[in-house]
Amino acid sequence: MKKRSSAPAHSVDISEESGVRYLHFGSEWVQGAMRVARPWSLELAYTREMMAGLLLRPNGQWPRSALLIGLGAGSLAKFIYRHLPDCRITAVEINPQVEMIASHYFKLPDDPLRLEVVIGCGADYMLSGNRQFDYILVDGFDPDARAGVLDTEPFYQACRSRLSDDGLLCVNLLGRNKGFEASVARIRQAFDGRTVIFPSCDSGNTIAFATSGKHVEVSLDDMRARATQFKKDLKLDLLPTITRLQLSNAFPEGKLQI
Repeated sequence: MKKRSSAPAHSVDISEESGVRYLHFGSEWVQGAMRVARPWSLELAYTREMMAGLLLRPNGQWPRSALLIGLGAGSLAKFIYRHLPDCRITAVEINPQVEMIASHYFKLPDDPLRLEVVIGCGADYMLSGNRQFDYILVDGFDPDARAGVLDTEPFYQACRSRLSDDGLLCVNLLGRNKGFEASVARIRQAFDGRTVIFPSCDSGNTIAFATSGKHVEVSLDDMRARATQFKKDLKLDLLPTITRLQLSNAFPEGKLQI
């Protein structure tokens, strides 16, 4: 992968409607959202599904470290910061304006001991170090909804090398995009097929999970029990996600396995 260090030239804009503040990159395409009255909540459905990795690993100390490729409005960073106090967060964002706006307008916490924001290209970051993470969440798009180098097999292979033994990779894909199937194929190739692709949510976003370490093997009943607890404790409702997974026949022998 070629290095890309310069910040994008597009504008970073904010809009607000019906109590929800939105982030845009020079277009109407929504790059992040925050309900002003509930700044720690995950307003967009796909961001809630990106936290579904909590259903796949046993409750307790997981994850202890999270890497976010793409900061956006800081929704995932804020949620993890608020609800997973033992987790240290690193967010890599190519545009310094985005960090400034997330801090000033979307209430991104200022706590360098727990939340580090690195300004740079996510692909370069993955290739330039060896620190491993329990949870890598990839959600990086340009104003035209293109992921570019963040949707290549070498990038996914780099992600694999940066996962801990019980690590999970989570990638936000656009399920209605004509390149969706090719994106899925690249992830599967990089992870030797150890992937699960969630059914698209209403927005068309499709979340893919992959691992190369400890196997994921969780029953439908356990996932429902965890989701019920998360809804109570974290105000995170993943029960509809589980229903869609069940309808997609993701549970052979009653278990989801990766």
